[in-house]
Amino acid sequence: MEFKAHPIDKVLYTAKTHTTGGRDGQSQSSDGRLDLKLSSPGTGAGTNPEQLFAAGWSACFIGAMNLAAHALKIRLPQETAVDAEVDLGTTGNAWFLQARLNIHLPGLDPGMARTIVETAHKTCPYSKATSGNINVELNLV
Repeated sequence: MEFKAHPIDKVLYTAKTHTTGGRDGQSQSSDGRLDLKLSSPGTGAGTNPEQLFAAGWSACFIGAMNLAAHALKIRLPQETAVDAEVDLGTTGNAWFLQARLNIHLPGLDPGMARTIVETAHKTCPYSKATSGNINVELNLV
């Protein structure tokens, strides 16, 4: 099965992983840099898919904020950080995710910070992938 939403003209990078055992398994990247034990949230010694998603999204979002700031000819504060919270939950018998990105841009004018965050949310690939699919809160803290 293949789903196409928006074609990519030029692939810049392809992440490749091999995962066995599902949520209670093991995942390894093709380059060997990632080798993790997986576990369901709160049940074991491994990480879980929601933590990995939160880490990837927050890192990507900081990159998108850097691009937005550069376009505005300003620099992000050195202490810039994103605390991502990804919830796994149910409604009825269906499973869903929802997320909060708590964004730290200390020392930036609040209006400028909001512009950077909104621009980043429009350009970050993770934000695009989740747009309209899960509930997302963007919080400047």
